[in-house]
Amino acid sequence: MARYTGPVCRLCRREGIKLYLKGERCFSDKCAIDRRPYPPGQHGQGRRRTTEYGLQLREKQKARRYYGVMEKQFRSYYEEAARRQGVTGENLLQLLECRLDNVVYRLGFASSRAEARQLVRHGHFNVNGRRVDIPSYQVKPGDVVSIREKSQQNARFKELLEAAQSRTIPAWLELDLDARSGKVLRLPARDEIDAPVAEQLIVEHYSR
Repeated sequence: MARYTGPVCRLCRREGIKLYLKGERCFSDKCAIDRRPYPPGQHGQGRRRTTEYGLQLREKQKARRYYGVMEKQFRSYYEEAARRQGVTGENLLQLLECRLDNVVYRLGFASSRAEARQLVRHGHFNVNGRRVDIPSYQVKPGDVVSIREKSQQNARFKELLEAAQSRTIPAWLELDLDARSGKVLRLPARDEIDAPVAEQLIVEHYSR
């Protein structure tokens, strides 16, 4: 299973926006984009011409990096979104939001999507009472995502659950801290998805 293993702060600097890829560090003074708000590399501070294609490409790369998805899988999501009824761009974001690793992150059971992905891969979560260790698993309305009983005693989960008490949970999810679980109430609407991307540019990029 492919995944990006390089320096993630470099990705935020390249896109010129915080993608919150390192959890707590993104909210601290150590955040790279706050200290060096220009693209990485020796030409990062130079002037660049921006073309229409360049804008579309940057939005696609930004979305991929925000959700931690590689190119081949991202294109598959786009093709699935195009097949569904409705607005393709919104369908695409719904598919990305309904990934299990993203739902775990949104519920506050991980400090970043990268951590959520790792925790899911290590088998710390159940979906409807059954263990699921596939980060890209698509949750559906009515599904209940819970921390496995054996994992609840883990010191890291105790920290995360304590922090989750003050975290804002999206309206399409319901968190039950006592049960160490969360429920998917419905598919998210576009205005409930805070991803900093212009999805129409991504559609235009793949429609070329």
